[in-house]
Amino acid sequence: MSMHNALSLSFHDAVSTPDRITAASRPHGAEPLRELPSQALLGGQKAVEIVHNGLRYKLQATRLGKLILTK
Repeated sequence: MSMHNALSLSFHDAVSTPDRITAASRPHGAEPLRELPSQALLGGQKAVEIVHNGLRYKLQATRLGKLILTK
């Protein structure tokens, strides 16, 4: 394996591991956040528009399975 491939695998492994929020990482006394699967928002599409306070945002899923929110 070349050095380039080793770096690519390490980078891919780092970015493909989702962040998890645990009860221990929430501030003391904070209510747990409501969990909503991304598919509930995307509905099988690659992108949706979200209107918040009169402004439009675009939520899109990448090929690597990440989510991007842009204004």
